[in-house]
Amino acid sequence: MLRKGMQMLNDPFKNKGTAFTIEERKKYGLLGLLPSCVRTIEEQADEIYRLYQSKNSRIEQRHLLMEVFNTNRTLFFYLMEKHIAEFMPVVYDPVIAEAIEQYNERYIKPQDAAYLSIEHPDLIKEELTDAADGRDIRLIVVTDAEGILGIGDWGVNGVDISVGKLMVYTAAAGIDPSQVLPVSIDAGTNNEKLLKSANYLGNRIKRVEGQPYFDFIDKFVDAVEGLFPKSLLHFEDFGRGTAARILDKYQDKILTFNDDIQGTGIIALAGVLGAMNISKEKLTDQTFLTFGAGTAGMGIAKMLYDELIRQGLTPEEAKKHFYLVDKQGLLFDDTPGLTPKQKPFTRQRSEFANADELTNLLAIVKAVHPTVMIGTSTQPGSFDEAVVKEVAAHTPRPVIFPLSNPTKLAEAKAADLLKWTDGKALIATGIPVKDIEYNGTVYQIGQANNALIYPGVGFGALAAEAKVLNDNMLAAAAHALSGLVDPEKPGAAVLPPVSKLTEFSKRVAELVAESAIDQGLAGDEITDAKKVVEEKIWKPRY
Repeated sequence: MLRKGMQMLNDPFKNKGTAFTIEERKKYGLLGLLPSCVRTIEEQADEIYRLYQSKNSRIEQRHLLMEVFNTNRTLFFYLMEKHIAEFMPVVYDPVIAEAIEQYNERYIKPQDAAYLSIEHPDLIKEELTDAADGRDIRLIVVTDAEGILGIGDWGVNGVDISVGKLMVYTAAAGIDPSQVLPVSIDAGTNNEKLLKSANYLGNRIKRVEGQPYFDFIDKFVDAVEGLFPKSLLHFEDFGRGTAARILDKYQDKILTFNDDIQGTGIIALAGVLGAMNISKEKLTDQTFLTFGAGTAGMGIAKMLYDELIRQGLTPEEAKKHFYLVDKQGLLFDDTPGLTPKQKPFTRQRSEFANADELTNLLAIVKAVHPTVMIGTSTQPGSFDEAVVKEVAAHTPRPVIFPLSNPTKLAEAKAADLLKWTDGKALIATGIPVKDIEYNGTVYQIGQANNALIYPGVGFGALAAEAKVLNDNMLAAAAHALSGLVDPEKPGAAVLPPVSKLTEFSKRVAELVAESAIDQGLAGDEITDAKKVVEEKIWKPRY
């Protein structure tokens, strides 16, 4: 058994490293276990940041930060607080994709996660209990890693996604890191590279599908509700065939959130609303083309559709504003293999004289004249010059969002979009982009990163002790974010910058909590959204 002092140093939620005072070292049995020098958290952070700057690659920078995270949560989040815009792409997207691909080779410790195997459904409750280790868990991010945006199926390696999401929740919104739990559901993998790798740490089986899979999910949800009844259950990077089905089953029953469907939809809606603030146009006058009709694309279409109805259109009128494009081309009501989420948005072939020719993006753009074009296709370069100029020919301020990431999978580069539209395009990207100077104007490019929205959404729901997280609360989040940009500034971004993440996460949380209160969905005696959000923010201080 470890000595009391070593237990303290090995507990990332309690460890302060060289910041323990002499009195604390005596109290906790740490005498002789640390160097004599007592440092402040500022001195520790400065030392780590200098070391961070000395690393030659972003993946090595990430590994350094993960070492700090695994040993001292308070110091890690203190660093994040000071350098949030710089660290975000390193600890999360896009560098996290490389970390996932190298997970087995670089595995050192399990990062306080719960690893659940589909081969042992009878152990779910025990595994969650052991992983929580007596902590008061209020937020769980769970993934089966079948549909990691941009890189696909990565099996148990995808636990890094859950860990990364929870890092952002704390850094952005102030959720207590001792109250969160990352969960990996190992349902197998269809990634042949992993199945053949001697280093792979997950189940070496093809993905379990169908009813056995959904039975496991039901047992998992039941266990979470029994063990952690006050928690928010956040689903992340599930596959196209499972994500929507799980959300549909549980969203009206428990406090749950699917970032790929709802989070992506909120951030896209916020970006489009921000674009409307700049262009002075009406959302109800837009024609939407979604390029990529998978989980993310359909989440975006659904969120925009719901907003059109909130702004006064009938369902029949709202539907006429949408065109879905997937690998088959424009989706019609007789297209084979349609998903349940796609069917409400398909078109009829009779609408077009050349319906059979609408199999490539340029032909479709020429036929439908979209004013808003959003890409979640992971097809690099698909928003090429011909396509973009065709869009721009039919609207004064084309709204173009190439959202696929990482960088190598983006539908277009922001600089090209500005050049091809003579600076008229209103752009959001899925990756961070530096300011671009074009014809004497400096353009700020909004990053449609879900990290801008889900921390505030989740924290607001938790702070209000909301019973569910419904569409009205999500809409409140989108409007909160879109209202934080300056539409009169030349080259203004459609979304606020990551550098202000903590500021607007708090505002989003307040409006989500307020929506829960107004709808009668908040906890007993919770009546002041701003007060309850402020009271529950965790600060990284010793």
